[in-house]
Amino acid sequence: MPDALSDVISRMDLAAVVDIVIVSFAIYWLLLLIQGTTAMTVLRGAVVLLLGAFVLSRVLDLRMLNWILRNSLTGLVIAVLVIFQPEIRRALERLGRTGLRSVLGRQEHRDAIDVVVRAATRLARAHTGALILLERETGLQDVIDTGIPVNGSLTVELLATIFHPNSPLHDGAVVVRDDRIIAAGCTLPLSEAPLPADHGMRHRAGLGIAERSDCVVVIVSEERGAVSLASNGRMAPALDEQRLSRQLHRLFELEYEEPATDGTGAPPTPERRIS
Repeated sequence: MPDALSDVISRMDLAAVVDIVIVSFAIYWLLLLIQGTTAMTVLRGAVVLLLGAFVLSRVLDLRMLNWILRNSLTGLVIAVLVIFQPEIRRALERLGRTGLRSVLGRQEHRDAIDVVVRAATRLARAHTGALILLERETGLQDVIDTGIPVNGSLTVELLATIFHPNSPLHDGAVVVRDDRIIAAGCTLPLSEAPLPADHGMRHRAGLGIAERSDCVVVIVSEERGAVSLASNGRMAPALDEQRLSRQLHRLFELEYEEPATDGTGAPPTPERRIS
């Protein structure tokens, strides 16, 4: 053992160190990417299964199992590509982002966040369901194509009209690009991740598109009148107006300013509930 260790150390050079650092960073980055998702549970199950099979084959000298393990590398690579396809796609999509759009459109994002927060709060108080997608680096043209073109200015009143229960577009999603509503009534892919029992199809659709792109999704529950936020395959439930605004500013890398108070330390009186 000491001789083997010395041999390994003697072979270490700058290229070997760089090689180890790159591989370690890649593994760490991939683990961060799937942290908190169902993929992490699948990965743990696969590791336990493979380690158990390896130990069992060595201890009991199971030749057939040893042969299968030695010759299953190609199959394992294909299985990883199939099982972790959404995570791999998200990783490649993150590598392809330039960040120029978010830098050039900061003011549009700030205005859009203000409108969306006020609209979501108003809709939640009225127990009106809503699904609002805020586009970031990843284009949502495939989602836009499933809906009705709007191309209108982003306003609280327009969002309230679209998601009114009597509107033919209220069951679909709205796509917001910068400070404009591009399309409404859009259809979204559904997430297969486990969700609480009080989260319905609207939440599953919002999380589904957040798993496949970098968009930020604001979800208003019709039954509970609660606002949730989905991003990067994760969901933050039950957000009040201030927390929703703070989270959106953070996701769009904007500085958040605390709301003004009425002089007594309390936040301003909320707007009246719509009928």
